[in-house]
Amino acid sequence: MWRILNTSNALVRRDFRRKTLRVSARSLATDDGDPPGVLGKRLRDSAETVVIGGGCVGVSLAYHLAKAGQKDVVLLEKSELTAGSTWHAAGLTTYYHPGINLKKIHYYSIKLFEQLEAETGQAVGFHQPGSIRLASTPVRVNELKYQMTRTHWHPTPQFLIGPEKIQQLFPLLNMDKVLAGLYNPGDGHIDPYSLTMALAAGARMYGAQIYYPAPVTGLTPTADGRWDVQTPHGTIRANRIVNATGFWARELGQMIGFQHPTIPVHHQYVVTATVPEVKALEAELPVIRDLEGSYYLRQERDGLLFGPYEKEEKMKLQDSWIRDGVPPGFGKELFESDLDRIMDHVERAMEMVPVLKNADIINIVSGPITYTPDLLPMIGPHQGARNYWTAIGFGYGIIHSGGVGKFLSDWIVSGEPPYDLIECDPNRYAHWTSVPHLCAKARESYGFNNVVGYPKEERFAGRPTNRVSGVYELLKDRCSMGFHAGWEQPHYFHKPGDDSGYKPSFRRTNWFGLVGRECKLVMEGVGVIDLSPFGKFNVKGEDSHRLLDRLFANTLPKVGQTNISHMLTPRGRVYAEVTVTQTAPGEFLLITGSGSELHDLRWIEHEAADGGYHVSVSNVTDELGVLGVAGPKSRMVLQKLTDEDMSDTAFRFLHCRSMQLAGVPLRAIRSRTETHTHTHTHNIHLISSVFFSCVSDELRHKSFRTVSEVLLSRSHWCLQPAEFIGKQALLEIKAQGLSRRLAFLTLDTDDIDPEGNETVWHNGEVVGNTTSGSYSYTAQQSLAFSYLPLHLTHAGQKVEVELLGQKYPATVTQEPLVLTEPTRTRLQKKQRSE
Repeated sequence: MWRILNTSNALVRRDFRRKTLRVSARSLATDDGDPPGVLGKRLRDSAETVVIGGGCVGVSLAYHLAKAGQKDVVLLEKSELTAGSTWHAAGLTTYYHPGINLKKIHYYSIKLFEQLEAETGQAVGFHQPGSIRLASTPVRVNELKYQMTRTHWHPTPQFLIGPEKIQQLFPLLNMDKVLAGLYNPGDGHIDPYSLTMALAAGARMYGAQIYYPAPVTGLTPTADGRWDVQTPHGTIRANRIVNATGFWARELGQMIGFQHPTIPVHHQYVVTATVPEVKALEAELPVIRDLEGSYYLRQERDGLLFGPYEKEEKMKLQDSWIRDGVPPGFGKELFESDLDRIMDHVERAMEMVPVLKNADIINIVSGPITYTPDLLPMIGPHQGARNYWTAIGFGYGIIHSGGVGKFLSDWIVSGEPPYDLIECDPNRYAHWTSVPHLCAKARESYGFNNVVGYPKEERFAGRPTNRVSGVYELLKDRCSMGFHAGWEQPHYFHKPGDDSGYKPSFRRTNWFGLVGRECKLVMEGVGVIDLSPFGKFNVKGEDSHRLLDRLFANTLPKVGQTNISHMLTPRGRVYAEVTVTQTAPGEFLLITGSGSELHDLRWIEHEAADGGYHVSVSNVTDELGVLGVAGPKSRMVLQKLTDEDMSDTAFRFLHCRSMQLAGVPLRAIRSRTETHTHTHTHNIHLISSVFFSCVSDELRHKSFRTVSEVLLSRSHWCLQPAEFIGKQALLEIKAQGLSRRLAFLTLDTDDIDPEGNETVWHNGEVVGNTTSGSYSYTAQQSLAFSYLPLHLTHAGQKVEVELLGQKYPATVTQEPLVLTEPTRTRLQKKQRSE
């Protein structure tokens, strides 16, 4: 067992990597070396951007903004740079991330770290021995294969390696249980203090001003969308502010009425003294992540550093800070360590790396890191306050710092994000994110750090929230619920005797046959689906037409009609796909996906405010319930429930009419659904969101494309008089021509289906990636959409789609597998006429 030589927090703070010795040798106050607590120069009166928070993320943003040429960039830090979570971080860096978009953040960070010392003259202590994620069960091997499938089309260096190669790279490992590993050369660790100081040096070099100690004491919005930022040293008028305050983020947000769902978590890691076997090595050991043991381990000088993630019942939240705030003066302090809490992981690590058994502990570091309910950070402009941005909630701030600084800088400077990162949008949370929900989800997320990452994953802590539709109580015992933006929505329905419950898998699992049953019943009869989680906005006012003409690329529908349109960015990229209905002259109902509700609302409100439009924009998502009625007998069912003529000639496709079931209040949905599902004459069935996704893939061929294809194929959109956002960019894209096109693929698979982001191969080369995928119960085969080079998009073209390490044959198909109602109607009329 380990000997503990000294684990006092005083020792940790004084001696840990000698970071704080370097701090004490510098001024704690300003850029220019003035005494602590005194600003050595006058605070600026105004700024283009004020970044609040001097951790690695905030300093990175200041660096990138200044480097991009933005003038008047100011960073305010309440005590000293790196205070909070940065200074005590373990400093791990990795190309790996299970999410497709965050891989780009990690990739940029590492490339920045590699050249930062040469650029700024400041050493950063960057080590790149690589890293290995260890798989010791067959399911874990499948997980690694799943991740490899999603990586081949990325520039990220990543390899699936066997035990022999793992032993070669990490000779101190006990290989008895190791089956495979995911190897990322170029991974490693960096000194967080040195990294932050190098970024600060770069920020100053490019013209940014950094002030500390300069705590923000107040934030006041101005009528023109700017901010007065109050400090003890004066007030700065800022065009925008960025909250990058780490575990102080909630307190800063409260100044302007927000309750940001962030909470500090106690994270511990152990540092050993010199280990003779480590010292004797010729090369530095790669970082290992034992997925089953739920810990990371790396070399620290001639010893080892080991950090576990406890299960939710053992981990510790600092939830008192939610109630009482962060203690005044806390910044470079640590929590008391608790070795007993992590002993299960210690024992697992000793089994995997036997030299740990005789290692002496010199430090146990227990410090606060910030968690959100889903572990992902909150990055971007916040809905509900003009020009207020967040860069908060980082559980892995070191590896995120470079990429997030670049991402936000590009967005701020150009007016649009450089790529999609909606999973980190701060507006994914709303009023339903209560403190109990936050605490339950943070516990779950911390404990889930190294659980198997299955497709269509569900996590059940903190559910349900207060956001349930009127049919929740009616349906909850008949189905397996999924979680969508705080809502509970049926994923699939089951009957007595069915194999029900949450049983995740990388292959087809227990819901596969049940969803197939739903499909058959609905395609032959009629079904009802709860679509209440869709985001819903009312827009009205004298300038409603002008605003929506500016926002949407499509022409606006006439009164009583509906269409699908896109909000574009200035560079012609899709920001959102929205269903637009003109319910009355000058009054519009906009419907968007549940996951982009406030994301899209913020974009609309931003344009309305900046353009000075006289409109009213209201979010009615929680007030309006939605029931979708689908199937060949749907009109007959609706006809029984209304005096309106529901025939296809009287109530045409993409038309809207106010009647009994259109936009009923949520409180009324339950009784009406009970009535409908008991209308046995037409054999009405309940249908789920998984069914909806499968059928959408069957139907949306030629009805869903990227903006570059849909909008350019409908040239009247570009020629309409309205100067919508992105129009000029579309015209330029049209003039240049396309190099890739979205292709519709049918796949020959066995017990596995695509879901999106899989690698597409042709003649042994990577040629693209899938964007979505599912199983077609109508065609009895797998489907996928994929971006491919133009010469590979003609009908009949053969390619391969990689699933769990195996390449499956796929064929480009030109026609949809299921016809929409207008198409079916036209064909029926044609057949009758013939």
